Amino acid sequence: MTDVPRSAAEPTPAPAGAADLPDLDLFLADQTRTLLDTARRALRPEGGFWWLTDDLTPDRGEPLHTWITCRMTHVSALAHRNGDPDAAALVDHGVAALSTLLRDDRYGGWFGAVDQQGTPTNERKAGYDHAFVLLAASGAARAGRPGADRLLDDALAVVLDRFWDAEAGAVRESWNRDWTVTEDYRGANSSMHMVEAFLAAAAATGDASWTDRALAIGTHLVHGEGARHDWRLPEHFTADWTPLPDYNRDRPADPFRPYGSTIGHWLEWARLLLELEAVLPQPPRWLLADARALFAAAVRRGWAVDGADGFVYTIDWDDRPVVRSRMHWVVAEAIGAAVTLHRRTGDAVYADWYRVFWAYARRHLIDDTGWRHELDADNHPADTVWHGRPDVYHAYQAVLLSRSADALGGPGPLAPGEVTA
Repeated sequence: MTDVPRSAAEPTPAPAGAADLPDLDLFLADQTRTLLDTARRALRPEGGFWWLTDDLTPDRGEPLHTWITCRMTHVSALAHRNGDPDAAALVDHGVAALSTLLRDDRYGGWFGAVDQQGTPTNERKAGYDHAFVLLAASGAARAGRPGADRLLDDALAVVLDRFWDAEAGAVRESWNRDWTVTEDYRGANSSMHMVEAFLAAAAATGDASWTDRALAIGTHLVHGEGARHDWRLPEHFTADWTPLPDYNRDRPADPFRPYGSTIGHWLEWARLLLELEAVLPQPPRWLLADARALFAAAVRRGWAVDGADGFVYTIDWDDRPVVRSRMHWVVAEAIGAAVTLHRRTGDAVYADWYRVFWAYARRHLIDDTGWRHELDADNHPADTVWHGRPDVYHAYQAVLLSRSADALGGPGPLAPGEVTA
């Protein structure tokens, strides 16, 4: 495939009168503290991190989720490395839970969740959860926390042995508990997060084979399937990676496997492609071209397409909105993609969109308690897909990427991938 022509990768100009944000630096510094305080509120004394309600209290109807504990551990590791004196204890708390409560001592790997008695709520072992274990372990190891190196070695071995499919250059979705039966389904969501985890693993270990694996996944899912579908990234596949365009048509608002194409993933991929480009010794030119094309497609097909500001959650294959809820994580990833693209290209259009996204987030999503996870199509609080405030991962990374940009200028605190810092 050839590089995407510049005209095809040019995003729609930001709305006229894009907001000026003169106090953004102070706001971002405050958000860094507020979001980490939310992580502290989620600390579960018995181990791991709670799912939080809208009023930031533990949701005791939810089990202890591996992905939430991993994300909170990852955020805490970033905070620790950025000099927060209280974050180390949070990292250690997460490492301990991942090394004990959530780990399967009998067969290896990690359960998706355990109940208050420590019993797995589902014995299936998912690539999505294991990607976040690897991300958290990598971050904790880079932060120099005790027990993190052992956790990282364990996670690397499980991911390489059980989830990485070298022949396909892709990731298996899930297994049963004893690793004898793998799921026929393959998903782009878990694969995308494996790219993030592989980049983190490469940074933690110095082993460039993990970036090679990340490039293989991106080549397949973005430069291959994404380009073939005019950047409407397929999310669901058969075991031999044939797209399933009608998957979950009857469950369009599924939180992890929604029907159609998920706009936020286009934006997340745009950032990850540029983080990958920055660490490869000889990066292919398509990484930048595809990142530009994904951002352009996302703002053209997803932003305010139904009459109100904000990104719709999903669209169908004719670009019609399916789930019109506005998710906080989509705007957070849009901010990160805009920052990263601006730092890479210098194009003012990305700076304009960055300001639009932050103005929207501050107007609709953020109050003095933090970020609401979901709004309806009219930008009112909703819980169609997500209830409460499970974690701060997307928002915290958006803040760090924005602070690293220093108003889209010079260096600042460490960013999640340290690519834009």
